[in-house]
Amino acid sequence: MPSVRIVLSLDSWPALRDFAGDDRSDLIAAVSLAELAGVDALRLSIQEEGGPVRESDVESLRRSARSFELRMPVSQSLLEVPLVARPDRVVLVADRIEARGPGLPVDARVEGAALTSVLRSLEEAGLRAALRVAPDLEAVRAAHGQGVREVEIFTGHLVDLPEAERRKALVALGDATRLASKLRLGVALAGKLDDRNVGELLEAAPAVERVVFGRSLARRALLVGLDRAIRDFHGRMH
Repeated sequence: MPSVRIVLSLDSWPALRDFAGDDRSDLIAAVSLAELAGVDALRLSIQEEGGPVRESDVESLRRSARSFELRMPVSQSLLEVPLVARPDRVVLVADRIEARGPGLPVDARVEGAALTSVLRSLEEAGLRAALRVAPDLEAVRAAHGQGVREVEIFTGHLVDLPEAERRKALVALGDATRLASKLRLGVALAGKLDDRNVGELLEAAPAVERVVFGRSLARRALLVGLDRAIRDFHGRMH
């Protein structure tokens, strides 16, 4: 299996800062540690209704990370943030992001004109865009039809399924990633990935190029430190 790149979402760090009532940000320190441990890109998420991630966090990560990704809903009103920050990748997710859950997939067949408009704005600004989609052949085809060059296949629903259902879902995941690869789309996985399930998912979907870790890695880092947590997760991918 070719080397799979790791993306680390740092959304938990601003949330911990706010919980502790400490206005200092350890984002820059986390970026340095994560990159030294082998993370290929760092990510933050913004939302329509606000949240723990501030625009100053986005600016800090853009300055300090070698590769920075911004996750956002399909929203014209939020476009100013990526247009100013100029991340290396903008990942579009469903309009309603659950405050305590992963960003949900976008159905390009439903979003239609709104998605087309946001994608056009990002393309005209020279920004790379990826679309989070369900592990479904039609969802991948619809994303390709919108001119998307990268898809991030959502695994959040899959990891908690009973074994028999999960086996069927893994087959569907493999089919979706193979189609995306055949269509020459970049392929990532995201959604409740951790060191226990990532190996199984990558075995089912060998065409995947990137995986996104978030809260599971942050929880592990609280116990063993960020460096050790990243290296442990990396080890489970091979």
